[in-house]
Amino acid sequence: MTSIARSIPYKWLVAIAVAMALFLEILDMTVLNTALPILGRYFSAGTSELQWVVTAYLISLAVFIPASGWVADRFGDKRTFVAALVIYTAASLWAGLVGSIPELVVARAVQGVGGGLILPVGTAMLFRAFPPEERARASALLTIPTTLAPALGPVLGGWLADEVSWRWIFFLKLPIAALAVVYSVLVLKPGGRRAAGRFDLPGFLSGGGGLALLLIGLEKGAREGWNVVALSTAALGLALGALFVLVERRSRAPMIDLGLLRDRMFRLGNALLLPAAGVMTGALFVVPLLVQTQLGLTATQSGLVTSWQAVGMLAGLLIADRVFQRIGPRSMLMAGFALVIVSQAILAGVDSAASLPWLGAALALLGFGGALSMVPLNAATFTGISLADTGRASAIFSTARQLASAVSVALMATLLAASASTRLGSLGAGATEAERAAASFGAFHDVFWASAAIGILGLLLTLRVREGDAAPSRRASSGAAIRTDQPQPEPTSL
Repeated sequence: MTSIARSIPYKWLVAIAVAMALFLEILDMTVLNTALPILGRYFSAGTSELQWVVTAYLISLAVFIPASGWVADRFGDKRTFVAALVIYTAASLWAGLVGSIPELVVARAVQGVGGGLILPVGTAMLFRAFPPEERARASALLTIPTTLAPALGPVLGGWLADEVSWRWIFFLKLPIAALAVVYSVLVLKPGGRRAAGRFDLPGFLSGGGGLALLLIGLEKGAREGWNVVALSTAALGLALGALFVLVERRSRAPMIDLGLLRDRMFRLGNALLLPAAGVMTGALFVVPLLVQTQLGLTATQSGLVTSWQAVGMLAGLLIADRVFQRIGPRSMLMAGFALVIVSQAILAGVDSAASLPWLGAALALLGFGGALSMVPLNAATFTGISLADTGRASAIFSTARQLASAVSVALMATLLAASASTRLGSLGAGATEAERAAASFGAFHDVFWASAAIGILGLLLTLRVREGDAAPSRRASSGAAIRTDQPQPEPTSL
């Protein structure tokens, strides 16, 4: 492996390692949901017990994402990344061997420790390895596993759980995970430790605890409705988040340097991440519900329909770097958001007579627009961030991405439930089956129009992007004026 590695530019070796790790993590998050009912029957567990299998991972993820920047600065990128992979792999093996739901919950919590470090540390490694003008290309590669895994996960998870064994939804990843560990150990260069300061325990407790409680509250609100428990959990998470901001502003060695948000493009990029990732996540949450509850498709058929989103995104990724270099982040973001908005408008017209190719076309358009949105967003956001601050900046960006997904799912689920209740409640006792079906479709239409509105918000926010803010992320041959006042990365040093 090492002889082959010498012939490949180091930046691409880093990209392969990060892509493998992200594929594993995201595949795990999507493959499990399909198998939960089978787990419930096997262990005779109720919905509340099964939910902890998901929630335990979510809590660990939320706690360790904010700490990832400090950990990588303290112990080095490579050590942290490899350790995260080892923890994740060992916990996956454990999860496949468990004999009870409580044991599986603990194994999933340990998995979350590794998962919470993989994305932000991997992103920081990638952006340190690639010079700013090549980060659009790196971002396109980073988007591939996040596209393929959600497309494969539901179909693969359902088939394994039905035809083989639920244990194989965890065992399946072990060969790839072991390969990723060995590859990373042999190929990645030791990353230098950076001055990390003392561990910020108050920031860790308030930031990690606040994010965990907020995500749990949003998840409970989406799944159970906004009862007292969901509202108070989310409110407590917000309160701890406010405390975290106060703690970090006063700390001499903050876990997350909120001062990084003074960089205009970094601040704007994090804000744009909310509508960009939110629309994508929300649509992929709602569409399977639509096709299964209203069109009568099976879980496997639903997975095949939603896979068209991955096809569209992969098509967009093939041209993303060239488009970015030619027209810059602002125009590309506007085009991406415009396509996403059109895709939501098409979905808002789906009814009982809709054909599956029409649905597939809308989802492919969503994926294509998503590629045109996420690539420039990833590439341009970090242009004003120095190499020394990349790790902690990546922790902020990953936290924003996690929040965008959770808020979007909670919002869409809440709106769907409220709209369905209102529309079905307005029908009289003598309503026909066709009228009830039309009311149910109308609730989904309301959700897609709301999603389109979020896309419009992103489009308007894009107007604040200035091409000059992201000039270092474009190659000189593209006609962009490359600023020389920004620190340049060392492509072969992590």
